[in-house]
Amino acid sequence: MAGIRLKDIHKTYQVDGRTFPVLNGVDLEIPEGKITVILGQSGCGKTTLLRLTGGLESADSGEVLWDGAHKTAFVFQEPRLMPWLNVWNNIIFGLKKNQVDQEKIQDIVSTVNLSGFEKAYPSQLSGGMQQRAAIARALAYEPTFILMDEPFAALDYFTREQMQRELLRVQQKEHSSIMFVTHSIDEALILGDQIVMIEKGLVKHVYPVKAPSRERNLLDEEFIALKRDIIENLNFIN
Repeated sequence: MAGIRLKDIHKTYQVDGRTFPVLNGVDLEIPEGKITVILGQSGCGKTTLLRLTGGLESADSGEVLWDGAHKTAFVFQEPRLMPWLNVWNNIIFGLKKNQVDQEKIQDIVSTVNLSGFEKAYPSQLSGGMQQRAAIARALAYEPTFILMDEPFAALDYFTREQMQRELLRVQQKEHSSIMFVTHSIDEALILGDQIVMIEKGLVKHVYPVKAPSRERNLLDEEFIALKRDIIENLNFIN
């Protein structure tokens, strides 16, 4: 299977001379061209798993296996835009001059609905627009995988809902491979092609979601039943 395979991943942290286990033997397959949602409560190890997958940290033991050559891009909870750069220059930040295809960058700007704001600065944008600029910056890098760590958590309900729709639209257009961390069950159900439940550093359940994302209604019986199952498993774990 093309994508990423995590094999027996272990990770601990040392704090004040004490050892705290974070990941305790994670085995997981992350397919390409899909959105894999990592779902769990705060402190369960999901962000550490994302950082290890993207190479920002190293595991104590285990392997992260990629299918062929790869490039990763990150989108974090905060947009992390350069305040002294406008939208256009934030999007191309990190690219070499010979890598900047003006037409392609303009297409990316259009894809994330920021046309007309290329010369605006971060302080002139709403929170949702700043996150769209961060997603555009990730797309400009032409990654094989985008790793997203609760990128909509700080947004209000309506902006978050809008950004979820935007992400799905972009993913379907670009056929992006995405690993998306969240603690929101509803967000996982809206976005995920597969939902991976993490608890106490282990993969507890993997839920495939077959319904096309553009057709999902969380009030349908299928999704009510799936949400109930997830909640019951979380309650059981506790």
